[in-house]
Amino acid sequence: MSIQVTKENGIATVLLNRPDKLNALSAEMYHELADQFEALGKDDAVRAVVLTGAGRAFCAGGDVGSMGNYDVVAGRKRSRGHHRAIVNLHHLEKPVIAAIRGPAAGVGASLTLACDLIIASETAYLLMAFKNVGIPPDGGAVYFLTQYLGIARAKELVYTARRLSAREAHELGIVMKVVPDGELEAEAHALAQELAGSATYALVLAKKMFQAMYTPTLEQLLEMEILAVCGARLTHDHQEGIAAFKEKRKPRFQGR
Repeated sequence: MSIQVTKENGIATVLLNRPDKLNALSAEMYHELADQFEALGKDDAVRAVVLTGAGRAFCAGGDVGSMGNYDVVAGRKRSRGHHRAIVNLHHLEKPVIAAIRGPAAGVGASLTLACDLIIASETAYLLMAFKNVGIPPDGGAVYFLTQYLGIARAKELVYTARRLSAREAHELGIVMKVVPDGELEAEAHALAQELAGSATYALVLAKKMFQAMYTPTLEQLLEMEILAVCGARLTHDHQEGIAAFKEKRKPRFQGR
């Protein structure tokens, strides 16, 4: 299975399990993640959640091989389906820890930033890779990144698509802790155990208070994002970005 969920001692571990593709999200994985996050929210035995990836990556983004042209109506429906995963994660009434190693790129970065706390291994990095395939940020990346960094720094990372190392992300206040690669799971589960043993309903209320601080809401931003992404998917540059990715070459963008 591409998504594996295990539960022990009040902690649910959600594993992205497609290591041969660096856990790039297929359409099926988006829907399964959405369903799993919804189910975990209803499970009173689960008091904390760890989201992580199998192998040497957290998530390399969306599966570029499945991308293509969509008209706005079909694209909006497809994006809304994908966004269920982000929305259900964001609104999950449990503390959620992202445990990341290797790339958290594109929508993989969005998933990371949608969690409450982030622990990173020394090999981890965040990458706003969207422009490399000719689309604007997806998965609520602008919403979450701007909350963490402010609009100027968020723009820099989106416009340049440069790698943000685990150490720099820690210095900027995005990542809670950076640990050696072999200690990632143990550190994440130790924190999850601490949170699971605390007054978790109070943490849920605090989570809702944090979320209430920001406008527009995540859902409003995602609706704007859908129209932008659907339009971008009809452009020459998006098709060139996909072709270049598949052919392992530098894209030749034309701004159209």
